[in-house]
Amino acid sequence: VGTLPGGCDSVGRCFCRAEFAGPRCEQCSPGHHSYPHCYACSCDPRGAVDNDCSPAGQCRCHGNFAGHTCSQCALGFYGYPSCTPCQCSREGSLHSTCDQDTGQCSCRPKVTGLRCESCVPGAYGFPH
Repeated sequence: VGTLPGGCDSVGRCFCRAEFAGPRCEQCSPGHHSYPHCYACSCDPRGAVDNDCSPAGQCRCHGNFAGHTCSQCALGFYGYPSCTPCQCSREGSLHSTCDQDTGQCSCRPKVTGLRCESCVPGAYGFPH
């Protein structure tokens, strides 16, 4: 599948197309996946560690990125491509994740703010 028209050399090592590797061109070369098709990895350079991926095409993402090609923010981060930490208030928010576009945390009742860090007007003290 991945051999070039020239066949193989005198020791039996085949000449492979660029996206194939191995003595008989029986695997994908680095930066490619899904043998025998050997598609390019297409990792997002902003979120991926490099352009190598698993045999199924999963790229290796930096900690604040996620997705098959590392082209979205991981849970707990927002604002792709910067992927900034949510930093939701432990006392005022329901959980530590936020809206991945806006960074808005999910606030407890009578709590407001992007990070759920303040009480609504007329209320005081965080619930425990």
